[in-house]
Amino acid sequence: MTDIDLDGVRGLLCQLQDTVRDALIRARDSRPAASLAEVAEVTAADTIYRIDKVSEEVILEWFGRFWPAGWSVELVMEGAEGGDAHTFPSGTPAERTSLVCILDPIDGTRNLMYDKRSAWMLAAVAPQRGRATCLDDIVVAAMTELPTSKQWASDQISGVRGCGPGGLRAARIDVRDGRRTPLSPQPSQATDFRHGFASLVRFFPEGKALLAAVEERLWDELYGLGRSASPLVFDDQYMTTGGQIYEIMVGHDRMLGDLRPLAHRKLGYQSALVCHPYDICTAMLLQEAGGVVETPWGEPLRMPLDTTSPVSWMGYANAALAEQVRPILQRLIREHL
Repeated sequence: MTDIDLDGVRGLLCQLQDTVRDALIRARDSRPAASLAEVAEVTAADTIYRIDKVSEEVILEWFGRFWPAGWSVELVMEGAEGGDAHTFPSGTPAERTSLVCILDPIDGTRNLMYDKRSAWMLAAVAPQRGRATCLDDIVVAAMTELPTSKQWASDQISGVRGCGPGGLRAARIDVRDGRRTPLSPQPSQATDFRHGFASLVRFFPEGKALLAAVEERLWDELYGLGRSASPLVFDDQYMTTGGQIYEIMVGHDRMLGDLRPLAHRKLGYQSALVCHPYDICTAMLLQEAGGVVETPWGEPLRMPLDTTSPVSWMGYANAALAEQVRPILQRLIREHL
């Protein structure tokens, strides 16, 4: 890694994401909306829709044309798994590459294909360590907003591990003309959750009741339920992990967490959709901004960089909030999950 310019890698990831975003906007504007919502493929990790295929094709072409030959890389991406076919320069054995790039072409596909809410493109790079390479090894990350049709703004945040809040690169891009306005991401500095957004993921029917019960117990123990005419904690089920990381990073949410793998295991579900490493690959950016991302047990995320491993995670705007939740949540997990 000593001969690789990490800030150069960061810039390349942003260029890639700009290219994908613009291609998706063109596809959206030139095709019937229903065609982008068609099921194209079902994999071990997720359902691939036609809109996903648009982004995958652009990504593979871009890597072939623009990724520097001296920075050999293995690409890990939903729909592009396996072998030497997705290494660059093309044909390089995966074990001889210097880097691993894990990415999610569209995190929040269902939001975008129905034009409901922004999705995100996520990408991160780690030094190649073979099967031992994990989320905690990531040293560069970038995320770019994929806007709805009525939206002109696309936020982009990127950084290198160790850069700190002042070293993050963030901009709001006008997709109409490419103009970029600087942003300064700032997680909430609140010391409690009162009158703020905080929740556990329960996007889909599987495990919804169990996860809601755990969350209800959490807030009851922290603040008590039914003691106020107005709710103290608000809930927002934004169906994209990258989008959730963004919401904490810019101060909208104080806590978000995903315990679906634990709930599904408890209930005996075999193939329900959960978070995977590519969904949470930009967690490093929240950490650099001053937030906390960890397992529900307060440990670093060390899941392998693949497309199938289930990931349970918790994200907090700051350490003070994490310290309040950890002991209660961990006991509730032991009792219920």
